[in-house]
Amino acid sequence: MNIAIASGKGGTGKTTIATALALIAEGNTTYLDCDVEEPNGSLFLNPEKVGDSVISRDMPQIDLTKCNNCGKCEEFCQFNAILNLAGNLMVMDEMCHSCGGCQIVCPNDAISYKKEKIGLIETGVVLSNSYKIILTVSGELDVGQTMAPPLIRAVKNKIDTFKLNIIDCPPGTSCPMITAIDGADYVILVTEPTPFGLHDLKIAIATLKAVELPFGVLINKADSGDSGVVEYCEQEGIEVLFKINQVAKIAKEYSTGKNILPQIPEIETGLKGVLQQICTQNGYNL
Repeated sequence: MNIAIASGKGGTGKTTIATALALIAEGNTTYLDCDVEEPNGSLFLNPEKVGDSVISRDMPQIDLTKCNNCGKCEEFCQFNAILNLAGNLMVMDEMCHSCGGCQIVCPNDAISYKKEKIGLIETGVVLSNSYKIILTVSGELDVGQTMAPPLIRAVKNKIDTFKLNIIDCPPGTSCPMITAIDGADYVILVTEPTPFGLHDLKIAIATLKAVELPFGVLINKADSGDSGVVEYCEQEGIEVLFKINQVAKIAKEYSTGKNILPQIPEIETGLKGVLQQICTQNGYNL
């Protein structure tokens, strides 16, 4: 069972919810931090590190002694990663999506691939009680790297299909978020009751409808801001899974790197209900 925690904008409490769900779930769970540009789930779960691995991607390199400037690779690349400048082909690393198409269409076998390090994956273990283990998998993109999806896919390769997997997604609705939610059984959209929150929530909902993934909305700081998010969800028939009010204790615990569950018992009860509802709807027994 794969549950993705996403949001149209950053700062809504996505990681707070994702780590809390991992902690309250019964049985062994995997927490996957796919927000690889700023992973911070480990701050709240405090796992014991058990290993790490280097993640690389394939980058094309052109043998100019074989290249006849036919232009087929440049024409094929939809990301404009290959440019012909004064008769010399150049690969723009920041634009390349490592799809492999340029090598396939080259008639002169002039394109090969080299490995380029893009980041790390760190795995850890949390013993939340005597019988439950949380496996944490966190991706960290190297500074200067612009392509997060290859690293996100590497993190998701650690998904255990026999467990509950909590996927902490990057904010927004661009390629990193799409890569993170791919294959999810359900998506929880975390938002806040502000005009900005509503604006980005609408974009996130349109995205999930386009990829045909089931979802529900969780409203953080629900007693602040305005009623726009609630009214929109009611008009569109979108389920509001849970509301968390703005409580000073939550901010205090968050600021010190602690999870919020011990201080706010009613949140634990509510999130357990949300998790049970989602799992039941998808035929998964916690």
